[in-house]
Amino acid sequence: MTPPMHKILALLLAGAVAACGGDSGSTGDSGAARSSGSVDLTGAGATFPYPLYSRWFSDYAAQTGVRINYQSIGSGGGIRQLGEQTVDFGASDGPMTDAELANAKGGAVLHVPTVLGADVMAYNLPGVTQPIKLDGATIADIYLGRITKWNDARIVGLNPGVSIPATDILVVHRSDGSGTTYIFTDYLATVSPAWASGPGRGKEVRWPVGLGAKGNEGVSAQVKQLPGAIGYVEMAYANQNRLQVAQVRNKAGRFITPSPASITAAAEGAMSQMGPGSDYRVSIVDADGPDAYPISSFTWLLVYAQPRDTVKGRKLAEFLQWALTTGQTSAESLDYAPLPAALAQQLLGEVKGMPGTRAP
Repeated sequence: MTPPMHKILALLLAGAVAACGGDSGSTGDSGAARSSGSVDLTGAGATFPYPLYSRWFSDYAAQTGVRINYQSIGSGGGIRQLGEQTVDFGASDGPMTDAELANAKGGAVLHVPTVLGADVMAYNLPGVTQPIKLDGATIADIYLGRITKWNDARIVGLNPGVSIPATDILVVHRSDGSGTTYIFTDYLATVSPAWASGPGRGKEVRWPVGLGAKGNEGVSAQVKQLPGAIGYVEMAYANQNRLQVAQVRNKAGRFITPSPASITAAAEGAMSQMGPGSDYRVSIVDADGPDAYPISSFTWLLVYAQPRDTVKGRKLAEFLQWALTTGQTSAESLDYAPLPAALAQQLLGEVKGMPGTRAP
């Protein structure tokens, strides 16, 4: 189990402060220049937040001089590299399991929510101009191979008045270990007993049908190229590739278009699970709330509580403060959703309250 966040950050920051001579008043830009020098941070993991992280790391380097090198290799790869201590931090859209946490060579790991995103159901149906409506049970049966034609009676029934062609459905899924897959299968396992008792939830599952592709980039490309295809991708990739995107029925019975507002609404519906010092490995699929998009998720930065390099540990803690404040303002422009304001303030308060820190 992940230790409470405030305890882990206390270790992270206190150790880093000691290595920096106890300089408790220099966490701004000038302090970053003095303590980091040419220190770089390296990270690896999720493709899901990569468009936003790429912007963040570029902006942060311009403001502070701290360079962050990030490899978009999938959540499974990021967790493995963090566990082997070959990177300073990992990134994942599927939380680490208790077994993965126990096997991490560097000790206790903190899950820090950084932003929100969503898996969207991207499809390729030439000539269909109105967004297709789908529900969880229907999506599950498409991926179970039980629904194989676009004009199946169940899909037609969800889309009265829409002319849907009798095209074969070509299912596309991820071929690599993926937090995007975890979000998708977490949702399917929540809404479909057949999926829960079959493939189940995980970063990698045994797919009953479909074509595999690597990364959100690969799935987006396959859907774009293949008429009749359907695939789950992070919203930013669907929008950047101008893919058709389905409306999905939520727990309240409403068909919701994925958007920053509907994704943040899903997180707001789960705030009762996230008090100060929480584990933060919280699922928000099929969340309560009339406006919640049902295939939404946090994405997390994975940080060792006691990094081997304490100077880098301090730089990473400083970046977290920046991400929870300045970083949130650029989320929507890249098709992500900012954290609910109350949660961002809660997380920031836990970071700021630790020895040797202050607001950036």
